[in-house]
Amino acid sequence: MSDELLRQYLFASDFDQTLSFNDSGYVLSEMLGIAPGDFERKVKGMAELNLVQQGAELAYLLLHDPEFRSRVRREHLDAVGKRIRLKENIRFLSQILADGIEGYRFDFFVLSAAPVEVIRSALEGIVAPDHIYGTEFRYQSSGEIDTIVRATAGYGKVAVLDRLQTQLELGADRVVYAGDGSSDIHVMLHVNARDGFTIAVSESKHIGQIARRTVVSADALAMLVPILEEIVGWQRPRIRAWFESHGFLMQEWARVETDWVKLRPTAGIPPAVERVE
Repeated sequence: MSDELLRQYLFASDFDQTLSFNDSGYVLSEMLGIAPGDFERKVKGMAELNLVQQGAELAYLLLHDPEFRSRVRREHLDAVGKRIRLKENIRFLSQILADGIEGYRFDFFVLSAAPVEVIRSALEGIVAPDHIYGTEFRYQSSGEIDTIVRATAGYGKVAVLDRLQTQLELGADRVVYAGDGSSDIHVMLHVNARDGFTIAVSESKHIGQIARRTVVSADALAMLVPILEEIVGWQRPRIRAWFESHGFLMQEWARVETDWVKLRPTAGIPPAVERVE
């Protein structure tokens, strides 16, 4: 099919717990022998300072926390990437997005607050390095991290996404973003406000209330479901048939609507009120 007949889109995805099951910070802490509870305490402390972009806590720990800065070198970040447990079929997802949906092409990029060395190591041979944007560091001659060059977190993701959209010469309504947590809120609000399409891959209420669609699966290909429905415009039987034609049987496809409710008694009101006739 000629290029002029293709509808071109930009598809950007978060990395930690969107394309993977692990969080880079936890894997690094485990490798260094730091207890998960200690890592969580450090991250919480960084977040409470309100000086760190949401999602970039690991980057700032690597730069400022003595326990991390004195021990972590570039090779350690590469090693962490090899330990990351990825979701199934990321390579096939990339191929399908590029040329597997008749009449459509999606340029696939990864945008994450995780160190870029971790992501490129984890996705080596799957996603091209120049399609991966993560937090970048400058290193001293000793190998120790010197400064943060760029943190792809919060509005940092928005800036990268806008730059990619401009480079690809696409309208804002041709942007799709997938993420899993609170660090994706800024970019999702930005994409939604400009008529793009957002996908949540977790049931977190913070992001589920913002994303256009939510899909939960251990397989990265599941992100194609809302794309095929909402953008390509296919009905469920055709989507099932399409997956089967590519060797995948949809054993379960359940759609539910979740109400997040929390109640507490109002001061002065007893927990139970008798009905008065």
